[in-house]
Amino acid sequence: MKSMMTKLALAGLMTSTMIGGAAADDDTIKVGILHSLSGTMAISETTLKDAMLMLIEEQNKKGGLLGKQLEAVVVDPASDWPLFAEKARELIEVNGVDAVFGCWTSVSRKSVLPVFEELNSLLFYPVQYEGEESQRNVFYTGAAPNQQAIPAVDYLMNEEGVERWVLAGTDYVYPRTTNKILEAYLKAKGVAEEDIMINYTPFGHSDWQTIVSDIKTFGSAGKKTAVVSTINGDANVPFYKELANAGIKAEDIPVVAFSVGEEELAGLDTEPLVGHLAAWNYFQSADTDINADFIDAWHAFIGDEERVTNDPMEAHFIGFNMWVEAVEKAGTTDADAVIDAIVGVTVPNLTGGYSAMMPNHHITKPVLIGEIQDDGQFETVWETSGTVVGDAWSDYLDGSKDLISDWRAPMSCGNFNVKTGKCGGSGS
Repeated sequence: MKSMMTKLALAGLMTSTMIGGAAADDDTIKVGILHSLSGTMAISETTLKDAMLMLIEEQNKKGGLLGKQLEAVVVDPASDWPLFAEKARELIEVNGVDAVFGCWTSVSRKSVLPVFEELNSLLFYPVQYEGEESQRNVFYTGAAPNQQAIPAVDYLMNEEGVERWVLAGTDYVYPRTTNKILEAYLKAKGVAEEDIMINYTPFGHSDWQTIVSDIKTFGSAGKKTAVVSTINGDANVPFYKELANAGIKAEDIPVVAFSVGEEELAGLDTEPLVGHLAAWNYFQSADTDINADFIDAWHAFIGDEERVTNDPMEAHFIGFNMWVEAVEKAGTTDADAVIDAIVGVTVPNLTGGYSAMMPNHHITKPVLIGEIQDDGQFETVWETSGTVVGDAWSDYLDGSKDLISDWRAPMSCGNFNVKTGKCGGSGS
């Protein structure tokens, strides 16, 4: 009898604790952070987790959101692409987050898309990607190909006189699709097939000697050659080291990277890399008051004056502030209300202008080409005169060039075919 009473008492205590916990949960608005803190992508993603924690802390200092404090819920999908989907479901179903900020690789984003669609939750994705997608539940705050890859090729072609092209990438969807677009674009510009070399390597690839030797040989044909790099994660460290070992200098064969920013350079000896390039929408070196304030806040939060900022951090800065403004506009964190409210929301970016959320769930961004300096920073050598609207669907691929995306009613479609007048489905 005593045992039964004890069990009943314990059950009552547990129920009371759960109710109390639920009540406590109602006092905060939960924000999910879905970034790899271990594995091959931790070199890039850990900083984004820290940036989100800073943004949430700063918002709480302003009074939170809708009269409540924000609560960060951090998980580690560990550079394991199927695990991203499990962790996304955990954040939404178990932890009850109202929005998720996360993913880096396209394969991780593709992994979680069905979860966000099924559970009708919100994902803010902060990294450059290959396009060919527009989902109702996803907001793409990184660059589409027309906001990074295409302008980078134009710069090399027009300003550097490049005629031969090495498209080098990690073997997954982002590099393969981006290079498919770039190959079609280069051929449309009159580049011969024999002047395009394409190479893919696995995540974490470390032995670059043969590949770099092949690049050097390819570049010795008497035509100005450049490498367009979609190499991701920690494979960049041995890649750039091997370039230096092989004596490949920027004036000989420049490399323009789409996934190497200040954070990745922090782990490299940058002296041999001076003059190589990166295409982004933000560099830490941006000389604006808002960027100086952001850097100061970052250093104070992280407790390290040497820690750098980078483009995906700015994308989270923009996306987070857009989400806050949309929630305030809607008066609720409800996903459907926020999706309706966020189109047209405009917030400051860190380069001194403003970025707007467009009907295709992509944002407007300036495009910058930066040259690596010996201090690990970038000097901007070229930039667009204004912001560029992110294009979800490439103008250079058959099957894509007739598609547009507009998530406003009455269209509410991510892949509307202007020739057939029909919506293709979920948008990816």
